[in-house]
Amino acid sequence: MNLRHERRHTAAPDLTPLIDIIFQLVLFFMVSTQFVSSPGIEVDLPRSSADTILKEREDLKVFVRADGTAFLNDKPISGPELREALSAASKRDPNTLIIIKADKNVDHGAVVRVMDTARSLGLSRLAIATEANTGADGEP
Repeated sequence: MNLRHERRHTAAPDLTPLIDIIFQLVLFFMVSTQFVSSPGIEVDLPRSSADTILKEREDLKVFVRADGTAFLNDKPISGPELREALSAASKRDPNTLIIIKADKNVDHGAVVRVMDTARSLGLSRLAIATEANTGADGEP
């Protein structure tokens, strides 16, 4: 009579390292998606007390630097190329929002030219980007 029972060992993988790695990946993606990517174009925006933020998917951002060079969505662009891009946007959707991010030292005429170009092509939704006024610099 054999009273001895054989114990069977089942090989089960240890899930602890796998769970640790997945948790670290989740944390990494949660933290990395919180960063706001700003373009590499140096523009010193004027300050404003209004804190309304406009953001849409199909908006176009026109940057105007202090030296007068223009960029459309982070790409350098000339006057005729800007007109063509705005014309294409107008044909695609006449309600496209044009956000103008002009340096505070830029010539006022450069901003007006961008606005006139957009309006002449049927784009009437225009916004001028500013930074929030913290009151530290004393500007109105």
